[in-house]
Amino acid sequence: MAASAKPRPTIYYIRHGQTEWNVTGRLQGLHDVPLNAHGRAQSIHCGGILRDLFARDGRNPADFNYVSSPLGRARETMDLIRPALGLSAEGYSADQRLAEISFGEWEGSTIAQLHERDPARIAQREHDKWNFVPPDGESYKHVSERMGRWYGSLARDTVVTAHGGTARGLMAYLGIAKPAAAPLVDIAQGVVYVFQDDRMTRYA
Repeated sequence: MAASAKPRPTIYYIRHGQTEWNVTGRLQGLHDVPLNAHGRAQSIHCGGILRDLFARDGRNPADFNYVSSPLGRARETMDLIRPALGLSAEGYSADQRLAEISFGEWEGSTIAQLHERDPARIAQREHDKWNFVPPDGESYKHVSERMGRWYGSLARDTVVTAHGGTARGLMAYLGIAKPAAAPLVDIAQGVVYVFQDDRMTRYA
């Protein structure tokens, strides 16, 4: 769990919208797969959720920091969210630390295919998802460490578009979920997750 004397910034976290690889169950990782039509609609929907949350709390959308994973599907999500808040599409930064967990050689495959092709390592992953490292990939533990470095660099409340893996890493870093449990948490698309203090609230 992170320890800090200063108040924790609140994070408004959006997983990128749906892609065709999501539909077919292929591991995306660092592959740059664009949003499909449903994913674009989910992104616009999340912009509306944020607009309503900020209005409810009397917050000005321009007062937040906005940052995206550098991967195209997350940036496209942010491009669609910001206009719904009355902001220019391009007025945000990208941070490499928000990139999705790398599945290395497994990217592009489905779990079912990997059960057939690499059953021993899939069994290792199912036994300990937190520490398991795919071939040429990274573990959730590694992701949580870089998410901790990213979170520690924040100076104010922030809107983020990133990935399911990075959300799980952040949950573990903030103490919202235990490390062994964090990789099993479902992070949905078309949803805004608010990380505030030691809790996470879901708005769909």
